[in-house]
Amino acid sequence: MKIKAAIDKIPGGMMLIPLLIGAIIRTFFPSIFDLPEFKSSFTGGLLTGTSALLAAFYICLGSTIRFQATGYILKKGVSLWVGKIGTTFLIALLIKAIFPDQNNLFLGLSALAIIAAFSDTNGGLYMALMGQLGRKAEDVAAYSIMSLESGPFFTMLILGVAGLASFPVLAFVFAILPLVLGMILGNLDEKMREFLSKGQEVLIPLFALAIGSGINLTNVVKAGFSGVLLGIGVVVITGVVLFLIDRLTGGNGVAGIAASSTAGNASAVPMAVAAVYTGYSAIAATATLQVTAAVIVTAVLTPLLTTWFAKRAERRNASA
Repeated sequence: MKIKAAIDKIPGGMMLIPLLIGAIIRTFFPSIFDLPEFKSSFTGGLLTGTSALLAAFYICLGSTIRFQATGYILKKGVSLWVGKIGTTFLIALLIKAIFPDQNNLFLGLSALAIIAAFSDTNGGLYMALMGQLGRKAEDVAAYSIMSLESGPFFTMLILGVAGLASFPVLAFVFAILPLVLGMILGNLDEKMREFLSKGQEVLIPLFALAIGSGINLTNVVKAGFSGVLLGIGVVVITGVVLFLIDRLTGGNGVAGIAASSTAGNASAVPMAVAAVYTGYSAIAATATLQVTAAVIVTAVLTPLLTTWFAKRAERRNASA
């Protein structure tokens, strides 16, 4: 049986399929989560141990982030990173100023879902697009800076600074510590980087299963539709901003469009934030579904737009 091959055909399949399996268990067999035998078992830990699984994932993810950066990589990476985070921060300020209820803006979208989806770029997609389109290695390597977006830290920082949530200082420390630990290990020892980086792919379906086990499928239809709109918003808004920034920093805009996506690991951020700030506990499951839908939408739209614009730019250069 070619189970993995079938899952890989679905955009974000390794995140989406286990998440849906967990949601089915929660929806149709909710009573098992209250059993003492389940809570103390390995099975219970697998389906409810979101925080532990995410901590392990962020250590593995951190090990892939390199400290070194040349001048061009630094300029390109920092400019795109600032553009992404800065845009998200401005959106957070607008939400705070315009909407009295940040947990239900419209169509069930929340500030948590929006900030999580907007603040994290799909690095694998970005690097694949840059490589396939024949961009220079420095453009691909720019993600080494942008990868700092990974994890809940910047989502928490933006929500906190914008006044949409309140986090104690230690919450920021503990939120970023696994990622930093992974970064230190990966940069001190190439073998540790190689060893830990392999854990990312294994842990994605595991924490997705745990996240899904907290989701009731009765909310999926509404969350899915609003998540599609969220994904379109990420591509359009960040696409325009990052395109302009890329042009201003010497690029032709292709790298900016290629970064207009939502990372798969952003789906884990709502639960991670809600574990620290209880004000988001009630909406974390719905926000997870919305961000997951945005991940899928951007995984489809971003490559289409990037490829179209790259070919258009090539035709212009050829005729010039």
